[in-house]
Amino acid sequence: MISARKLIKASYYAAKDFFRPPLVAHTRSPVVAVMVPIRSLGPSHTERIAQHLRSLTPADRYLRFGYMASDAQIERYVAGLNFERDEIFGIYNRSLELIAMAHLAFAVEADFTSCAEFGVSVLGHARGRGYGARLFDRAVMHARNEGVRMVFIHALSENTNMLNIARAAGAKVERDGSDSDAYLRLPPADLDSRMTEMVEEGLAQTDYKLKVQAHHFWSFLRMMQDVRRGMRDARDRTSS
Repeated sequence: MISARKLIKASYYAAKDFFRPPLVAHTRSPVVAVMVPIRSLGPSHTERIAQHLRSLTPADRYLRFGYMASDAQIERYVAGLNFERDEIFGIYNRSLELIAMAHLAFAVEADFTSCAEFGVSVLGHARGRGYGARLFDRAVMHARNEGVRMVFIHALSENTNMLNIARAAGAKVERDGSDSDAYLRLPPADLDSRMTEMVEEGLAQTDYKLKVQAHHFWSFLRMMQDVRRGMRDARDRTSS
C-alpha cells in the first residue's frame, strides 16, 4: 500500500513539473516562466485538429508528414486517427486555436506492443516557446505509464528541431540519407510518473474549460455590442 507521505511527495513534484518553464529544443534552457497546459484530445476535437494541420505552411507539412501533404491527404489522416488506441495531445491558446499538437501512435503489431511512435507540429506564430519539447515530454510520460519501453521518431534528416528534441531527451539518432530515426528507451512507470500525468491532465482540462467559458463570454459581449450599435444607429437615423 502506498503511504500518504509518498502520495503527498509525488503530488508536489507533479505540480512543480507542470509549472516549470518550457524548454528551447536546441538548448534545453528555460525561455519564459509560463504554465503550458497540455491536454489529451478526443474525437470532439477532430475539426480543430484538421484546422491546425491545414494551417501548417507547405514546408511545415513536408517536415511533419515527410511529403507535401495536400488538404485532402490531411483530411484522410485526421479521419484515420484512432482515439481508442493512440493518444493525441494539444496546446490551445486563449482563442481556442490549437497551436501545437502531438500524436503518440502505439504499435499494432503483436511483436512491437511495447513501442510507440511520436509526431509533432507547431504553428509558425507559436514557435520558439519550447512547445515541441513539452509535448514530447508529455507523450513520453504517458507512454511510460502505458507500459511502452521504447518511443521512436521517424523524421526527415533536415527536421533538425525534432531531432534535437529527441537527442536532448537522450534518444539515439540514426541517419540514413534523407531520413533519420530516433530511438528513446523508457524506464518503467513509477508513482511520480503516474501522479505527474494525473495532475497535469487535470490542470489542463480545467484550463481548457476556462478558455471555453472566456471565449463564449467574449463572443456574447461582442454580440451585445453589435446589437447596441445597431439600435443606436437606427435611433440616429430616425431622429435625423
